[in-house]
Formats: sequence, C-alpha cells, structure tokens
Amino acid sequence: MESLQDFPVKEWVKEDRQAALEELLRAEGRGDHRSYTSCPACQNVDAPATFRCEDCVRGGEMLCRACMVATHGQTPLHRIEMWGDDMFTRTTLKDLGLRIQVGHWDPSDRRCGAPDAAAGEAFVIVDSDAVHEVALDFCGCGLGGSKTRQLLRAAMYPATGGNPRTAATFSVLRRFHLLSLESKCSAYEFYHSLARGTNNTGIEPLAKDRYHEFLRMTREWRNLQMLKRSGRGHDPSGAKGTGPGECALLCPACPHPGKNLPDNWENAPDDKKFLYALFLAMDANFRLKRKDVSSEEADPGLATGWAFFCEVSAYMAHLTEHWDKPQERSTCVAHDAVDQPDREARGTASSGIGAVDCARHNMKRPNAVGDLQFGERYINMDYMFFRSIAGTNLQRFFVSYDIACQWHKNIWSRMEDYVPEIHYLPHGKFMSFLVPKFHLPAHIEACNLRFSFNLTRDVGQTDGEAPERGWANANPLASSTKEMGPGARRDALDDHFNDWNYKKIIAFGRVMLKKMEEAVPQMVEKKVALVEMEESLELASSALEEGPLAAWRTMAAKWEEDSEKPNPFETVNRDDHLAKVQHDLAVEVAEREASGKNLEGTVREDMHITEMIAMGLQLEEQQKTLAFDVAATGLHPTTAQRRAMVERTSKLRRKILVWIDIQNGFFPSVKVVRANEDEARARSARTQPIPGLQVHEIKLWLPSALMRRPEAVRQITPLQNEAVDYEYRLRVGQANEALDEIRRGLLVRTKLYKHKDASSRGVRENMRSNGAINVLNDRIRRMAEQYRGARRALETLGRVLGKMEWERGLRPLCEKDVRGMPRATFGDPERQLEMSWIWVLARRPIEGCTDLSFTALRIEWAKARARALRWTEEVDLLEEEMRRILQFLTWRGRWWRERADGRGREDGPQREGERAYAYRQARLQEQLCAGFADKWAHLPELVRKGRAGELDVAHGLPLHGGDDDDSDGSEGSEEDDSDDGARPVPSSSKAPIDPLYLD
Repeated sequence: MESLQDFPVKEWVKEDRQAALEELLRAEGRGDHRSYTSCPACQNVDAPATFRCEDCVRGGEMLCRACMVATHGQTPLHRIEMWGDDMFTRTTLKDLGLRIQVGHWDPSDRRCGAPDAAAGEAFVIVDSDAVHEVALDFCGCGLGGSKTRQLLRAAMYPATGGNPRTAATFSVLRRFHLLSLESKCSAYEFYHSLARGTNNTGIEPLAKDRYHEFLRMTREWRNLQMLKRSGRGHDPSGAKGTGPGECALLCPACPHPGKNLPDNWENAPDDKKFLYALFLAMDANFRLKRKDVSSEEADPGLATGWAFFCEVSAYMAHLTEHWDKPQERSTCVAHDAVDQPDREARGTASSGIGAVDCARHNMKRPNAVGDLQFGERYINMDYMFFRSIAGTNLQRFFVSYDIACQWHKNIWSRMEDYVPEIHYLPHGKFMSFLVPKFHLPAHIEACNLRFSFNLTRDVGQTDGEAPERGWANANPLASSTKEMGPGARRDALDDHFNDWNYKKIIAFGRVMLKKMEEAVPQMVEKKVALVEMEESLELASSALEEGPLAAWRTMAAKWEEDSEKPNPFETVNRDDHLAKVQHDLAVEVAEREASGKNLEGTVREDMHITEMIAMGLQLEEQQKTLAFDVAATGLHPTTAQRRAMVERTSKLRRKILVWIDIQNGFFPSVKVVRANEDEARARSARTQPIPGLQVHEIKLWLPSALMRRPEAVRQITPLQNEAVDYEYRLRVGQANEALDEIRRGLLVRTKLYKHKDASSRGVRENMRSNGAINVLNDRIRRMAEQYRGARRALETLGRVLGKMEWERGLRPLCEKDVRGMPRATFGDPERQLEMSWIWVLARRPIEGCTDLSFTALRIEWAKARARALRWTEEVDLLEEEMRRILQFLTWRGRWWRERADGRGREDGPQREGERAYAYRQARLQEQLCAGFADKWAHLPELVRKGRAGELDVAHGLPLHGGDDDDSDGSEGSEEDDSDDGARPVPSSSKAPIDPLYLD
C-alpha cells in the first residue's frame, strides 16, 4: 500500500502547507519578541527594540538601534527592518549610523584616526542579494595604500580606479560568473534581479542605478580569473607578457610534445603512428552573430589573442589582403553558408564564428576561433586552421569539416599566398581530410566513400561532430552577445569556451571509463563477426590464400595507403538507364523459358530414376508457381485470367498423372500409400480423391515425403535408399540454385530502385517502374518458397542418410532474411545493420551477375573489416589517451609548483598568496590524476582480455561509468543501414499486391 511518504508533495499538501502559510504570515510581525519593552542585548529601557535583521539566523530578534549597529560591524551588508505603524518597513544600516572602515589593518585599532569618507552621499556596494548604499571610510593615514587596493583587500572590487564610488563584492562576482557559465544568464538579467531584491515595488526606484558599472566589473573579473588560472600572475612579465593562446585550457588527452608524449614518439612504428595523431574538427556557427554596434577602436577587448580567438589585427589584415580572391564553387552538395553567404551576413558586423576543436574530446583549441564576415569563406577557415596547428611538430593529422571534400582542394596552394606566420610545412607529414559522420549522408556518393570516418584507417570511432556539441552549449549566449561590442563579445565567449574545456577535463574520469568499457566488447564482437564471415565464405583457408580474400586484403591495404587506388567499398557503375534494366529482365525471362526452368519436361520412355525425381521436383515447383499465381489474381479475376488458369491447371494435372504412372513403375509401394490417402479422404466425405483436389494440392510422394512415414523408414529398399540419395543431391542443388536466384533478383531489384529514384518522373514512368519491381518481387517470393521446400525435404533426407553437413550452408530462411545487400554508400555511419546470412554464405558466383554479386560481397567484407579495425583502433586510442591524460596532469602539477616562486619575491603576504594559489592548483591536478587512475585501475586487465580473446561478450559487461556528458542526438541513428534493395520481400497475399507497399 502506498503511503504519503511516497508522494512528498501530497504529504506536504495534507500535513504542512497550511502550517507553512501560517508561519510565513506570523513572520510578518514581531513574533515572540512583541512583548519586549527594552532591548534584550543592552537592557536599556530608553532604547526600544524596534529593529530586526532579515539575514541573521536569530529568529528575528528585535534590537535597539545601537545594538543593531554594534552587532553588524562584520556583516555591514545585512538587510534591516524597522517596526512602526503595526508593520515592518525597510531601512539600512547606513541610516542607523553604521560606517564601514576599509584599508586600516592596525590590529590595535580597527578604526583609522584620519578616515577618508567615500565621495558622494553614499557608496554603492553590489552584493549577492541586493544593491546597498553604505557609508564607507577609506584609510587616510597611509597604512592601507590606494583606495583600489583597500577595497580589493576588503574583498570588494571597485568599479573605477582613483576615487571609486561603487564596488561589487567578490561573492556576487563569483556567483554571477558561475551562474552565467551554467545558465547563460546575462549581466542585465542578474543585476536587475538584485535590484528587485532591493526594491521590488517600483514605487521608489533605485536612486543609484549601477548596471553599467556592474557590467564593467564582471567583464574585468572574468579577465582577472582567466589570467590568474593560467598562471600569468606568477610570471615576472605579468599580464602584459601573455602570449598567444596562453590563457586557453589545453586538452590533456590530445598529444602535446614535451608534456604528455613518450620519448622517441616521432620514431614509432608505422602501425602505431596514429596513436600520436592530432584529430581536429572545424565548423562555423551562424547563431553567434554580432550586430553592427560599437567598433574595434571603442571596444578592443581585454585579452585579444590570449585564449581562443585569433589575434584580431593579424586576422583582419589577412582577410583584407585576400578578400577579393574568388572562391571556387562546390562540385558536391550545395552549402548555403558558402554559396549564399549574404543570407547570413545581412545587417551584422559578424555573421557568426568559425572554430577548430579537438575532434575526439570536444574541446576548443587555442587561437582557433574567429569571426566570420560574409558566410563561411575559405580565407576565414584557412586562417583558423593554420593558426590552430602553428608551431606544432606533430606528424599526423585527421581533419574533420562538413565541407572538407571541397575545402581541402588547393589548400596548400592557398597557404603559399598567406603570411609566413601561419605556414605549415606538409612535407613528411600525413594529413587526412574527412567529413563528420552526421553530415556525410548529405554528400554525393563519391564523398561518402572517400571522406568517411567509418572507412578511414586509424581514426577509431571518431565522429568529427565535436563542434556541434560545443555550439549547443554556446548558442544560448547568442541573445546577449549579439548586442555586445567586438571586444566584450570575444572576452565573454573566450570565458565560456574555457569553462567548457574545464568541465570536459574534470569529466574525463567518468567519460573515458564509459568509452573504454563500451569499446572493448565492441572490438571483440566485431573481430569475431569478421572471422566468422571469412570462415563462412571459406575464404580464410590456406587453400584460398591467393583467392578473393587475399586480393581484397591487398586492395584494401593499397587504398588505405593511397586513396587514388581502387576503393574496396566502391561499386562498379554500369549502364543505369531503366530501359537497359527492363531489357535485361526480358532477356532473363526468355533464357529461363528456353532452358525449360518454367515449362521443362515431358514423359520419356527411357526415363532414369534420377530423371523421374528431377521431374517430380519440377512438377512440385510448377504446383507452387500455379498456386502463387492463382492467389495473385485476386478474388475477381478477369475472363482472360480465368481461361488462362483453367488451361494451365489442366496441363499441369495431365503432367502429374503421367508422372504418377511412371513413379508407380519405379515404386509400387507408392500406389498403396495413395490408396490409403484416398480412403482416408473418402471417410471424410471427399469422394473424388484426384479430380476433387486442387492441382497444387496433389501429393507427389517423392522420397522425402515417403520417408516421413515411420513404416517407410523401417521397410526401405536399396532402390528407395538410392532414390533418397539422388533426391538429397538434387535438393541441395535446388536449394543452392534458389538462393542464387534470390540473390540475383535482389541485386537486380536494388538497381531497379536506384533507377526509379534517379530517372522515373511522372505517373506513367513510376507505374512502369513499379510494375517491373512487382514482377521481380513475385519471382523472389517464389524462389524463397522453393528454397524452404527444399530445406524441409533435406531435413528428412539428411536424417535418413546421416548427412547433416548441408545445414551449415543452408540455414532456415525467415522473411527478414530475404533482403538485399546493405547499402555500400555508408551514408549514415551509425547504421550498423548486419548482412543477411544469404550473402555471407554465398559460395560461388551467381550466374548472370558474377561481378555484381562479388562486388557487393567484397563491399560487405570490407565493411566488416572496417568495423573490426575501427573498434580495435578505438581501444588503442583510448588506452593512449588515458595514459596521456595522467601524464599531462602530472606535468601540469609540476608546472604549477615550479611557478610558486616564479616572480622571485621576498617573503611576505604577496609571496605567500602566490605560493598558496600555485600549490592549490598543483594539488588539484594531482588529485584529478590520482582519482582518474583509481577509476581506471581495472581497465588494463579488461583490455588485455579483449585483445587475447578471453572476454565473453555474450552476456555483456558491468558498466561502472555514468552517462557521457557528450551524449546527444548528433552522435547516432537506429535506422537500418540499407538501401531500397535491402528491404525484405513481403509475404504472399491473397489480394493483388500494391507496388507501393512492396519495399
């Protein structure tokens, strides 16, 4: 029985709501203090207790004026209420006479003997709950230093230098900073929430609006925090000596020579070089626009080029120099941001931003972000790309970009025209350009093959969609940053990008754990699938070492070394006109009729037993074909259809009767079986055994049917045993032939669908195409039924003969198995539909379509190989990345400890503070390192078992990690990886089949 505790809100409604409401109203009065006639603190009867503090945790204790001031010397920003006229009204500690002293640190006397009152009627302090007007005194005796330093040492940040009149507490600046990073709220929204906390009626608006001052202080605070956290305060050159990108948090998992790479990494074996590759992902964001307000002169920014944005003057000089250069048009799909940039640029000073991220860890890279002015121009993205890799001596790069297929063309010749500062020498280096997985399906088929992450060696499970995840986090800033000046906007985005990187870093322990615990079982599973596929194809044996598999492996290896070589994933294009396909179908039908596959057979006087059985198989097939065609005519056939069916039925019945006479000659016992069947039907009031049956219901009593009768097995004769063996061999051939026909029909159907989609326009052409597909589907269904019948016969025949090896290659054929090859375009990389077994077990070329079938089979083998390799690479990459993370954190900890005395100060408060902060940062790096190492302690054994084949993935693995913070809808799709040819063939229907529902 459910209790109220199971529904806390219901419990609150029933038990506590009324009580809470009453207490809230009671708190509007003096409560238990209403009877006080004097101040309980000083007991002065002449000092009535008429004041209480909203923020003190004392139950609303009432005090006199003097005691209220005395008790708030260390909490001068508490909010005070005064009782009068039977209610409380708001007052301030300033009105009660409290003065705040800053800057005077003499422990013997906290009050300065020569106080310097703040200018103006009141000093304004912005705090976490309200905006306060206070009476503030600076130290005037010289002990406290400048007024700015006096405020800073009191944990208050001044709005201006010199003679400040406004300050914000460190507390409110920290709160807003963190809140803005998490919720993306603007300074305007936050400040006005504080203003409402001060006065929420609007009757008496704030006498002193400090929004603009607060905006300025928060911007400066962000900059100071960035400098502090990047160690600039510990450098002798200070903030002014900050170098390009020095304030950007680096990705610990990416390779950084001198920080987290092993010794001699440059000379790693060729098959291990990818472990030290840098994975980059480029993209543009047109949500983060900026209106044409302010200017670089008026708002240059506080950290130009110090974090993620490129240094503005050099970037703009580059754009100005190359602005008029024409940009080649795309030969792939249209990309509006490139081909129609005016759509994004209208009415803006910046139409968006471009960025380069690390592709595997979704972190922004230093000096790799820049404003876009007129869409996604190559000159913009080139500069960001080359700046992001400037100065590195890494040797291998994988670069993801949604228009990489076009952008990478002529990139090196374009680079030669740029300033030397961003030149990158590609000689002796390896650089691969790819298209992100989610974007790839929109590209033409050639791009799907050449620029696919799934098909490219050494990339693991990288998807290239890192920037998209980062944009999802940054896009809520658009409403506020679009109104900012250029410098303020860059400062804000730099700060948010740094926070994004920080959150990625502290999540590495959980995220990498989850990824590895997923990757190892996937690696094992895909390797096993590849081995099973090769074994099933009988291509892995030493006898076929020089056969197709060896050739395919050579082809794949050569293509991986040189993408200009033949692509193992690519089909061979042929004449794709629908008329040619229709002609091929007509020729196929004519050849089948000429070979007697449909109407073969006449009674021969010298018929051998094998020929008799073979004829029986043909009659059986004709029975099924007739039954199928009768069902396909529907409930209301035309006169012509009825006449044709009568004629076909009569002919087939005559053939069967002739064949039965011959069968009786070979096996007289069959006559007894039929007589018993006739008698049984007679007892059931079926008085016309043969004429009364539908022709397709007449039992032929082939050996496979006879052997299902227990008495037949007990009384089997040598001739019957020989007949069983003959039928067994014929049934194996029949089943294999049916499979070949199914495969060939499915392959041709795939081409028909492609031609229909590409060429058929209008109702007439679509009906013609659907008609051809309808005919083809009918044939595929007939072949499927023929295969199933042959297999049922083999189950009996094999048991009698003790031969069951046929089961390996002739599996049960379900409806879902009758589907074409999964598409070879790899349009959606997340689609991982396994190939139907009818393709895996194809042992020989299919007559009439040898090249087509083996091309498709080669593609499926290449896909299985690619899946196994990608997951193997992913495990290798994750293992190396986890090692790099730990080494980077160790290096960063040492880096901070070395900077503890970086400025060489003499012992004193300043040196102590700098050392304390450096040691605290070092401790953080060391704690992260230790925590990650502990969380990952069991993974080496997991990886070892996976590589050694000792891992049982059938029952899954316990996952210890939480949800990945990168999970989103851009990473995956549950749709199958098939094209029109891969759809299953529908079951036979009693009604005419609508071509629209065939596939």
